Amino acid sequence: MNSARPTFPEVQFSDEGRIRHLHLDSIWIQGSMDTRDPVRLVHEYVQRMMVWLLFVEPDSVPGRRAMQLGLGAGSLTKFCVKMLRMPTTVIELNPGVLHACRGWFHLPEPGPLLDIVLADAEQEINNPKWWGTVDALQVDLYDHEAAAPVLDSVAFYTACRRLLTEDGCMTVNLFGRRASFQQSLARMAEAFGAQALWRFKATREGNTVVLAFKQAARGLDSGLRSRDRTARAGLSARAEAIEARWGLPALKWLKGLEPVSDAA
Repeated sequence: MNSARPTFPEVQFSDEGRIRHLHLDSIWIQGSMDTRDPVRLVHEYVQRMMVWLLFVEPDSVPGRRAMQLGLGAGSLTKFCVKMLRMPTTVIELNPGVLHACRGWFHLPEPGPLLDIVLADAEQEINNPKWWGTVDALQVDLYDHEAAAPVLDSVAFYTACRRLLTEDGCMTVNLFGRRASFQQSLARMAEAFGAQALWRFKATREGNTVVLAFKQAARGLDSGLRSRDRTARAGLSARAEAIEARWGLPALKWLKGLEPVSDAA
């Protein structure tokens, strides 16, 4: 029996003016924080991970549940807990990342709104207690080499879909080579259906955020495709409400999202 404990890369941070970056024993940035405004989402791709807000009523958000697979620098977790006041579960494999986030990145302690699970996400999401409970699933799983997602199989994305409530959705950060990106999209399409997927164009840093609805029909009926002025006006009004309440660039999201089935 092999009882050896897993080894993890060393967790480090660096400061660039008022911005603090998290690293896993490499130059790659795993997340960042504004030291003067620790809850602000620094990177554009991290802001885009919140795009699911466009498809729910703002007043309903505190009654929903978020889950993050991969803690990073704790940015999404802090925003969901402190800004959205939303029950949130985060699953992180590396205890060093959790320790760093508490010491260097202002991560709050577990409480009524925050549940922290130190576990392998691939195994943990197959626990039936999570199935059908998550309204907003945010997936950002990279190792210290940041070449491709650590978990990126059809089976993994199928398990992610099973976590979601009927009107739930998943946002995924994809970073790396174009070939890797296309493979990831194909696997998500097999798990969710191509009609359920929407995407942004890559940021300057090379991060592409993909949105996957639990129900493919919801992707079609999201209002983004619609030529109905009332449907489009409703989304625009919600985007304005998101900007006013939480300071996120939701009107830009409306212009940037495109269906994967059309872009393929």
